[in-house]
Amino acid sequence: MALEVTIAEGVANSEESASALESLVTDRVASRIFAHDATLWGEAAEAEAAVRLGWTDVAEAANALIPEIESLRSDLQAAGVDRIVLCGMGGSSLAPAVITRWAGVDLTMIDSTHPDVVRRALAGDLARTTVVVSSKSGGTIETRSHLAAFEAAFRTAGIEPTERVVIVTDPGSPLEADSRAAGRRVFTADPNVGGRFSALTAFGLVPSGLAGADLRALVAEAEAVRETLAVDSAENPALRLATAVATGLPRRFVLAVTEIGSASWGLGHWIEQLVAESTGKDGHGVLPIALETGAPELAEVPESAIVVTIAGDGEDAARATDSRTAIAVSGTLGAQLLTWEVATAVLGRLMGIDPFNQPDVESAKVAARSALDSDAADAGDGGRVLTDLAGASLVAAPEGSDITDAAGLIAQLREAARGAGYVSVQAYLDPQGDEAAPLQSLRDELAEQLAKPVALGWGPSYLHSTGQLHKGGPAEAAFLQLTAQDLTPLPIPGSERGFDALIAAQARGDRTVLAERGRPVFALSCPDPAATVTALIAALDQD
Repeated sequence: MALEVTIAEGVANSEESASALESLVTDRVASRIFAHDATLWGEAAEAEAAVRLGWTDVAEAANALIPEIESLRSDLQAAGVDRIVLCGMGGSSLAPAVITRWAGVDLTMIDSTHPDVVRRALAGDLARTTVVVSSKSGGTIETRSHLAAFEAAFRTAGIEPTERVVIVTDPGSPLEADSRAAGRRVFTADPNVGGRFSALTAFGLVPSGLAGADLRALVAEAEAVRETLAVDSAENPALRLATAVATGLPRRFVLAVTEIGSASWGLGHWIEQLVAESTGKDGHGVLPIALETGAPELAEVPESAIVVTIAGDGEDAARATDSRTAIAVSGTLGAQLLTWEVATAVLGRLMGIDPFNQPDVESAKVAARSALDSDAADAGDGGRVLTDLAGASLVAAPEGSDITDAAGLIAQLREAARGAGYVSVQAYLDPQGDEAAPLQSLRDELAEQLAKPVALGWGPSYLHSTGQLHKGGPAEAAFLQLTAQDLTPLPIPGSERGFDALIAAQARGDRTVLAERGRPVFALSCPDPAATVTALIAALDQD
């Protein structure tokens, strides 16, 4: 058994689900996806879809690429280089994180501009390090900044950067041109595959293979279910998965994703980007939230959510969980990757949206560049100091808010969440800092007390994942943003601004765009993030 989708009786037997599944089979949606039929999503989406369906048949290109990856890994190991660092955002990092966890191999990943995160990676043993820089567009500001920092560090250590930097990008990108001119090793990916669908292309395979993952097994797992997924049948697991997710929209638009058994791969975080960025537009959207076992949303499922359980091959996810699970997906990792990709494309058709574009992602980038280029990047955030939140400053709140203390903030946040479908905590902080564990506790506390699904996103990583949905999807969320004050500066070689200014500008840019879209945003600038988060938890308990 490579892949099985189990759907709760109340969902599978609903008239809405049955009708949607019948229409998908009648319209031959599955076979047309694998035939690269770009007309499936309507005239407005046709041009984009025409250059975004390469993910349906990646095996040939993948199997041709794998020997090159294995050869480079062998050469690096012979030279004593066994530490792989990946610099990438969104689809360039989420799939390799899942694949290497599945494989049980080490991969150091940087998908943050927090100075301490970058500083830690630079402090590793550079003599044993190869850096993979992945950017589809070739212009991603985070990865270009990481590249500049590592090349400078290699030179300082007396190491020729071109011998230790590997580039993954699309053919014709500015990064490809620059890298070939500089003499770096370059792998190009299929340009007809979007970033969030690129798990089984060079973006997923190169860093994972260099770290030691068994790529041949992974690709074989995906290929084993390809024929099944291309069949126009009511038994097609991808069609069944898509219709089950679509049932109940728009009221139930949050997927509470949990993993059990051997499927401890972190796949839920990859699903977050794949589904949210594909569907979160034009006021519509489906938001997956990857949850740990024991999360409050799994015990008392909020009205806006359904529970999706991921299990390994041969594991009965439906029996291993209880009646709260609406959808269970069991299978090998390769099979899961391809199945979720097909289901997401089908979901786009069911929702009447283009699953391959991301019209609202650029808005936050533009706002961040504006903040970075202005004096605001250096001026600090100002705002009202809330002494009972460890001196944090309230730098943004919905118009008309009058917040003077922690109790007032909690009351306003609670009110904003009352009519919302979810709450988003956006932390432009260090995921390995002292604040990490308290933030998870805050997330759980908010979910329990507000009876809403709560997404915890680390900035700026989430901008390349769920950020599209937050701005373009349903206007049914309340946002709490946390940033750190007085970060120890870390220069970006070749730039007038450092990583400290960059992450501050990205936070400011995103909250500005959210506010412009009418989303309620509460933003705290924290001199001691861990203390502020702890104080927020205490305030929730007292409210």
